[in-house]
Amino acid sequence: MTMLADLAQIRPTAVTRPFWEACARRELRLQRCTGCGRFRHPPLPGCPQCGGPDSEWPLLSGRGAIFSFTIVHHAAFPSLQGDVPYAIVVVELEDAPGARLISNVPSVDPAALRIGLPVEVAWDAVRPDLVLPRFRPLAPAGSR
Repeated sequence: MTMLADLAQIRPTAVTRPFWEACARRELRLQRCTGCGRFRHPPLPGCPQCGGPDSEWPLLSGRGAIFSFTIVHHAAFPSLQGDVPYAIVVVELEDAPGARLISNVPSVDPAALRIGLPVEVAWDAVRPDLVLPRFRPLAPAGSR
């Protein structure tokens, strides 16, 4: 799937840079408030829960489950025409309560997706300077 390879116009800011630098190292790290412990994504300069200004970026397992998804049948951009239908998923991460990540599960036929499907991060280097967290179905415990 070539999706996003030519569309990704990601420009890290001081707030989002730790997320993108972790992705480049193939580490999933989300922002967590050091005051109240709440995870948040996308990153913010302060905590919407307690108002605290300080945060940390713990390493996550990359495992979770599909919380929601939609199947796109009409390309929003001409360059995506060859990728339809494709699914956009919202993944609820098992070790980051309250945080969800929007991504794709490119290895699965969109018609086979379901709410609750266990997934794990699968890194996709779409350009030399950009690694995206995508997902794949979680392998059974004995085969990991």
